[in-house]
Amino acid sequence: MAIVSKLAVQNVRSHGQYEVDLVPGVTVITGPNGSGKTTLLESIYLALQGTSFKGNDSDMLQSNGPWWKIDLLLDGQDKRTVKFDPSKATSRKQFVVDGKTTARLAPKNKYPVVLFEPEDLRLLNGSPARRRQFIDRFIAQLNPLYGISLRKYERALKQRNNLLKRFNTPSDQLFAWDISLAEHGSYIIEQRIAFIEKINSQLNDAYDDIADMHDDVSVHYSHTFVGDIKQKLLNELEAHIDRDKMLGNTSVGPHRHDVMFEFNHSPALTVASRGEVRTIVLALKFLEVDIIEQLSGLKPLILLDDVFSELDLARQKSLSDRTREHQIVMTSTHVLSDSTQYHHVAL
Repeated sequence: MAIVSKLAVQNVRSHGQYEVDLVPGVTVITGPNGSGKTTLLESIYLALQGTSFKGNDSDMLQSNGPWWKIDLLLDGQDKRTVKFDPSKATSRKQFVVDGKTTARLAPKNKYPVVLFEPEDLRLLNGSPARRRQFIDRFIAQLNPLYGISLRKYERALKQRNNLLKRFNTPSDQLFAWDISLAEHGSYIIEQRIAFIEKINSQLNDAYDDIADMHDDVSVHYSHTFVGDIKQKLLNELEAHIDRDKMLGNTSVGPHRHDVMFEFNHSPALTVASRGEVRTIVLALKFLEVDIIEQLSGLKPLILLDDVFSELDLARQKSLSDRTREHQIVMTSTHVLSDSTQYHHVAL
């Protein structure tokens, strides 16, 4: 288990220069809204995962700042640095790990992180894009090829959509991008379905542990595929080509799919109470931690961004009990009641 012992940031969003020590247990960072608490979690996440969960590299640059820099100290001695310099023509973002500089964080240097934001509690009634992001982020931590396929799919989708917006684009020009979308899209679909099955095999038990109730909770992929997924996706793209030309975008594919939840064999949003919905989400986050541990053998770092204020006492206790063996960095607008259980940092 890697322990983050120190974080230092320069010119990152609202922070000109800030340094904070972290403990192996729980570190709670408090401060008013807008004080830059989430930025510190974002910086840790980026240094360990290679990407931000909030925006692009330029978004993170402090207003009028010439560059930004993040330094992370792991296990008290291993230092890694992330630098972003907008003045460079290429390789604007660079990672320095073990003295080696790269433009991307290599999979071997990534460390699993489970992020829990207030918006996650609205996962079930949020947009399909939010649910796709949840499952995609989850899979990408465990399968480096998945992240590569996602990026290649998104690039091909952008190219195809650009052609669709042009007047009278010949279908044969679209076909090359259809092939690429079908190739990478089929892999994305296969992985999503496999991971959803993995979640389903453990979701009921995780829910019951929190709720102490024997309800039936399950998650399902919105599209069913039997046989050759790549060929079926290619057929779908070709079948909808006239519609897509009229709309100016691609109307079929995994970028349009959804992840759906059932509660006692009915749509969860229709029959589950607000508390039951939140318990489902909490169970999902616990499973994210458990499955990452099961498949990677590593205890993920847990980042909690002002989540406690959104949970009642029973669910706060459940979250604390299930994550106590992990390093946790959390933010809050106020000091938590039991200050003996954590290291407190005030912004």
